[in-house]
Amino acid sequence: MKNFLKTYFCVYDIVMILLVGASASGKTEIAKFLFRRYGMVKAITHTTRPIRPSETKDVDYHFVSIDEFLELKEKGALVESTFYNGNYYGCSKAECGDDKCIILDPSGIASFLSLGNPHIITFFLRTTKATRQARMRLRGDDEASIQKRLQNDDKTFDEANLPHIDYIIDADEESVEYLGELIYSLYQKRIAD
Repeated sequence: MKNFLKTYFCVYDIVMILLVGASASGKTEIAKFLFRRYGMVKAITHTTRPIRPSETKDVDYHFVSIDEFLELKEKGALVESTFYNGNYYGCSKAECGDDKCIILDPSGIASFLSLGNPHIITFFLRTTKATRQARMRLRGDDEASIQKRLQNDDKTFDEANLPHIDYIIDADEESVEYLGELIYSLYQKRIAD
């Protein structure tokens, strides 16, 4: 019974920030700023994609095999899951909680919104293709991967197809600090209402 209550609370009564945006829109850096500046906690998602050299297992993601991921999904342990750029991603119920921040794609946002919780606040980071391409090159992504992501993102992150988003933030010109401060202040305002 105790585990059931924890899962129920976790999924339905949480206060969280959900960030969505195309590849290299600044989601990860803004989330890191929110963790450092405001003590928010990262909701660590599961993924089947290979770990990058700069990443740490169970810090950046819970890196799992396809079989492990599908088992979590089958057991109902995930709030949402998606298949993006050839890999599975998903947030477990155990990772949900107050003052947590998670990065999702539009289908992940839709899954969280289907819970009907008014304290899950969504932010879309709008960024031009040119800016995102430059950022991917700067972080060392290979050109074929960059082009594939840009092409996939055109469809996946088309604003006309996005689920309800509370705030659309232009993330092209502003600093990570400015964007993080803006997002946190909007979050605080919403949960105070």
